[in-house]
Amino acid sequence: MGGLAALAREAGHKVTGCDTGVYPPMSDQLRGLGIELIEGYSADQMAFEPDVFVIGNVVSRARQPDGSPRYPLMEAILNSGKPYTSGPQWLSGHVLHHPTHHATGPRHVLAIAGTHGKTTTTAMLAWILEQAGLKPGFLVGGVPLNFGVSARLGDGNTFVIEADEYDTAFFDKRSKFVHYHPRTAILNNLEFDHADIFDDLAAIERQFHHLVRTVPSQGRVVVNAGEAALQRVLAKGCWSEQMLFGGGLLNKDGFTAQGEPHDFQVLKAGQVVAHVQWGISGVHNQLNALAAIAAAEHVGVAPETAAQALATFQNVKRRMEVRGVVAQSGGNITVYDDFAHHPTAIHTTVDGLRRQLAAAGKGSERILAIFEPRSNTMKLGAMTAQLPWSLEQADLAFCHAGGLDWDARAALAPMGDRAQVAGTIEQLLEQVLAAVRPGDHLLCMSNGGFGGIHARLLQALKA
Repeated sequence: MGGLAALAREAGHKVTGCDTGVYPPMSDQLRGLGIELIEGYSADQMAFEPDVFVIGNVVSRARQPDGSPRYPLMEAILNSGKPYTSGPQWLSGHVLHHPTHHATGPRHVLAIAGTHGKTTTTAMLAWILEQAGLKPGFLVGGVPLNFGVSARLGDGNTFVIEADEYDTAFFDKRSKFVHYHPRTAILNNLEFDHADIFDDLAAIERQFHHLVRTVPSQGRVVVNAGEAALQRVLAKGCWSEQMLFGGGLLNKDGFTAQGEPHDFQVLKAGQVVAHVQWGISGVHNQLNALAAIAAAEHVGVAPETAAQALATFQNVKRRMEVRGVVAQSGGNITVYDDFAHHPTAIHTTVDGLRRQLAAAGKGSERILAIFEPRSNTMKLGAMTAQLPWSLEQADLAFCHAGGLDWDARAALAPMGDRAQVAGTIEQLLEQVLAAVRPGDHLLCMSNGGFGGIHARLLQALKA
């Protein structure tokens, strides 16, 4: 929704927005754009008399324990009869399929879907198209460091969008991405998530197939060859060109990689077509790169040109972002911030840091994983059994369990003394500070603000 606000502001509209607990980097970006942020959902915001209310999917008709509405502004909008729409619907009608004065025709929309890696891959693809001179518009669920903003209209005919399978709004329960009508769609990976919306993996596969149905016959569906769930999606029907990536020897005609994640050859149909050498770690990012290269090729960008662009890709804020380094005799202590919250993402993030340290000759240095199960899926306890596996490569793990309805200590019991649980951020800080040693890497993982733990850790360590 913050990205939508930025696009509306760039298009010349006056924009205000309300939410609860808005945190950086989005809060900083919006204020920098002159967009007024209002805390809470009070009905007195009707006084702004906007032309349209754009409703995010956090809003519902829910009631407080005392019977009062949780979102009084929404009730006032409905009672007034004022026009309202969902974020994805507004985006589709006013940006994706509404050419700017710079564009020469309808936009070519490139949408990136998947349980993991959407934000990073969207940022990669936008940067590739930018370096290729296509001047794309984009909407990313984070802040790409190469651009410094999460969204822009762009001056060309392409628009790159992070395509989320979460529901659109309380009045439109379809997945967001069915509104986008892409000509190029990346299906990065697929596993169970959003337990508050979907009953099982089959329900999510059905939504992904709804996305596939919207891609034209002249379009391209870029698919991870190693994902069985995505093969089931395609088996339901696909009417577009399919381009596979990953999957090793099983993928004979698509894009594969040879070499280490930070330095690898890109192959298409078994022939080397590019070489990627960059500062990004992790096998998952190698796959993200292959997907972005395959999608960029569909709009005329050669793989070698795409690989050259990736050499200068700087990732996204809150994706293994180093928040600070504290000098200590015996070894510096590094504090990272990462958006990981699903067990698979946590496992991948810890593994990526472990590989990065090993490649730098620092394989013996410790990783302290500091995390909070904050997503709706994690809060519901749908994946507690996977937590010990997700943290297996961390030397120590610290869990903020405040507000959970399930027993985090029991879930992490297989880790023994390697795991600690805290009910408050203050207690979590005490536990980490009691355990930290020179040379440690403090990896903080959350899809929220995490109580500002990164800055608090750095301040305490410096003191």
